[in-house]
Amino acid sequence: MFVSKKNRIKVYSYLFKEGTLVAKKDKYAKKHSDELPVPNLEVMALLKSFASKKYVKETFNWQYYYYYLTNEGIEYLREYLALPDDIVPATLKKAAPRPSRPGEAPREDGDKGKSVGPDGEFNPEFRQEGGFGRGRDGYRRER
Repeated sequence: MFVSKKNRIKVYSYLFKEGTLVAKKDKYAKKHSDELPVPNLEVMALLKSFASKKYVKETFNWQYYYYYLTNEGIEYLREYLALPDDIVPATLKKAAPRPSRPGEAPREDGDKGKSVGPDGEFNPEFRQEGGFGRGRDGYRRER
């Protein structure tokens, strides 16, 4: 399928920036999304080609295609888009540390001092009366 170079670069840039792409199985959609204003058919065709070259991993579920960029695809897009090695897709970036809750002081010892489970005085008691189970004649017991 013929895809203009302008649209091809938009799709490739978006795929490299995000690292993943989701495409609805809709050949007649005028544009893929607000972020990627390219006809959906062109996006599907480009990524189908990438999947055959093993540049992306393709998963299809509930009328949606999910594409995940592979290492070979990252190398190819870096070469095609002439990007330096220090730029990586969003899926490969390290997550920033999560901010603590407001009013919570940071712990110096981590979670080492935190006890897990109930204390030593916890002693649950279970009644032996009938319930919903079948054991101990609980179902047809006359009172």
